[in-house]
This record gives sequence, C-alpha cells and structure tokens, in this order.
Amino acid sequence: MTLWTPITVGAIELPHRLAMAPMTRDRSRPDGVPTDLNRAYYRQRASMALIITEGTQPSADGQGYLLTPGIYTEAHIAGWQEITSAVHAAGGRIVVQLMHTGRISHPDNTPHHRRPVAPSAIQPKGAMFTTSGLQDMPTPRALDINEVADVVDEFRHAASAAIAAGFDGVEIHGANGYLVHQFLAGNTNQRTDRYGGPLENRIRFAVEVASAVADEIGAERTGLRLSPGNPFNDIAEHDTRDLYPALVTALAPLNLAYLHLIHGGDEELLRELRQLWPTALLLNRAGTDIDMRVADLDAGLADVITVGTTALANPDLPARIRSGAPLNQADPATFYGGDHHGYTDYPTLAATLA
Repeated sequence: MTLWTPITVGAIELPHRLAMAPMTRDRSRPDGVPTDLNRAYYRQRASMALIITEGTQPSADGQGYLLTPGIYTEAHIAGWQEITSAVHAAGGRIVVQLMHTGRISHPDNTPHHRRPVAPSAIQPKGAMFTTSGLQDMPTPRALDINEVADVVDEFRHAASAAIAAGFDGVEIHGANGYLVHQFLAGNTNQRTDRYGGPLENRIRFAVEVASAVADEIGAERTGLRLSPGNPFNDIAEHDTRDLYPALVTALAPLNLAYLHLIHGGDEELLRELRQLWPTALLLNRAGTDIDMRVADLDAGLADVITVGTTALANPDLPARIRSGAPLNQADPATFYGGDHHGYTDYPTLAATLA
C-alpha cells in the first residue's frame, strides 16, 4: 500500500506518507515561547511521517492571534529546542510553519501594539479575538517597497532560527489569506509598484520569500503551502487558474523540498499543478476520509497526504489506521486556547484497550 511506503522529501527521510498538517492551537506563552505542554503535544504525535507545526510568527509584526509561538528570539529558539529534541527522541521529524498574518491581526495581540502591515491599506472583514473580546480588525498599514525587502529578511532570519532550534526544515505559509496570500490576491493587493498589478508582479513576494529561505537553510529543507481559490480571511482571487500555474512555474527552478497544497475542489487545477511541480507534493484534502486521501497517493496526485483534526484527536493515528481501530473524534470546543483538555488528553489505542 502506497501509504506505508517510505519517501525522501528533500533532505527529510519519511518512514511513510501520512503527515500532520499545521493547526493553530493558541497555547504558547504570551511572549511566543513554547511551553512544556506544547512539547508533550508534539511528542505524542511523533509517529506521524512528518509534523508541520502550528503557524509560527517570524517577527513581532507577523503575529495575528493570541498565544501563538514565535521563532525570532533566542528565547523562542530555546523553547522550540525542547520540542524538536523530544520529537526526535521519539523517532519523529518536525518542520516549523512560518506564518506572517499580515492584515489578519489586531494591535492588542502583538508585542509592540502597532497597526498590522499588509500589501495595501485595505481593512479585512471580520473580527479578531483579543484579551478584550472580539474586535474589528483595523485597516492595515501598507508596506513601502523597502519594507517589503525587510519582511523577506524576517522570513530569512526566522528560517535560520528554526534550524538553530533543531527543526528538520521550514514550511512557508502562503495560504489561507495571510501575508503571502495577500500579495497574491487582487482584492488585498492593489499596489502599483513591482509587487502589484499583473500576476507576474503579485507572485514576486512569494518567490522572493521562498528564495530567501532556501538560500538561508537549503532548498532541500524548504517547503511552501498554498491554497488556490480559498476565500478564507476575506480573500478574493479573480484569476486562480492563471495565478497558481504561473506561481508554481516560477518556484519550480528553486527545487524546494515540497509544495503543500490545500485542495479547494478544482481537480483540473490540482492535476495541472501536480504536473508542473518537480519535487514532492503534499496534499491536504480537508473534509474527506482517509480512504479518499489514500486514493490520491495511489493515483499519483500526491506523494504525501496531510491530515489536521484527525491527527489532533488521535496522537497514534498511524497505528490506528494500520490496525483498523476506531478513531477518536475531535472536540472543536477545545481547538483554540485552554489547557491540556482537548490537547494532550486524547487517549491512545493502547490506553483505550487497557
């Protein structure tokens, strides 16, 4: 069965092809330093082929939500070292997802309490949870062209910090309406300089970030996540069918370790991107069962499949699937914030049988 066939993704050797997708859990310290609880959570899931961490801010400007981790200070590095060491000791592999939220933020949630930054000064729809409750997200400040280069360097620095923290690699979050995605989409990027307008300009930031990270830590340890056509976080793409083939074609020469796609339902586009991408393709077909996801492996549409809430609720998911055991059901009420409930207390199969 293809699911259990080992594969090498860039520099990372995976024992099988079932990976854990990144999921925000809001359980780090207020200063972004991971905790012992975070360490227990990730260690429990070390039997996954690869763990992709929750979105982790590469800078103070990159933070959007409360209690998300960072990877840009010495304290962050030290905190993550405890986690990567625990995962490796348990036989696992782990990469950090670098997530700059851009305009999806609120000053109350950041260390410096400044206005969020974005490609253009366009206020997002929706509210953000803060310590004072739900508040409208403010109109962000548009980055000037020199600041765009500074943000690219923030990703570079964070990638270097990630390797110092013991991670096996880095995944750049270019999906779900956050900063990289905001540069791609026409409704969030209305710039008139070389980063805005035609799609060859709108893809420039994503390519520059990927190039900078690959240059810093090696392409073989660099991945990128995309979500073609995803309207999450007030994104409206008017040219998805042209945008993503152009982006993937521009990224292909970098020879990154992998591309991680969130499938939005366009099967034709998925097949086109599969053909264009030269290295490993990780596929997240959210909302479908394991059998359908395994079929993507068998059909050659994906090299690795990623699962989110199923891995969240089943710390020993590979063992459960191998044995045909029933799966724990995830509790959405405990997804974001809180203590160990709904985080590290999901039972293993061995505990259930005992």
